[in-house]
Amino acid sequence: MATTLTTAARNAACNAIVDLLDAGAGAGTIEMTLANGTTEVATLTMNDPAFGASSTGVATMDNSPTVEDTSATGNASAITIAKFRDSDGTEVFRCAVGTSGSDINMTNNVVAATEGVQLTSFTFTVPAS
Repeated sequence: MATTLTTAARNAACNAIVDLLDAGAGAGTIEMTLANGTTEVATLTMNDPAFGASSTGVATMDNSPTVEDTSATGNASAITIAKFRDSDGTEVFRCAVGTSGSDINMTNNVVAATEGVQLTSFTFTVPAS
């Protein structure tokens, strides 16, 4: 039999994970990198707290004001990884970045130097099973 989480369990797990992003003295960040996971292209500073409370296992990132990096370092290659970190730099989770079908979809994930990068919405989900 497959494991199925109740809504209360999904909310508790989701809140516990996204609340880790608020650890440390300041706001957490989203580090956008190339496929190698080490070449940083842009770092976006999240709001503090970063996410609202979970509902049915889904927490929505607080994006007011907009989460952005207005002067990305840029690179000729595509951003493919987003690392969500607390203010101490500890990675909490990462996800895929692309132009469609990814966890984060960008109009163009190849960013030029000093170009702005914005994240206008993001949700973190703990599935029922």
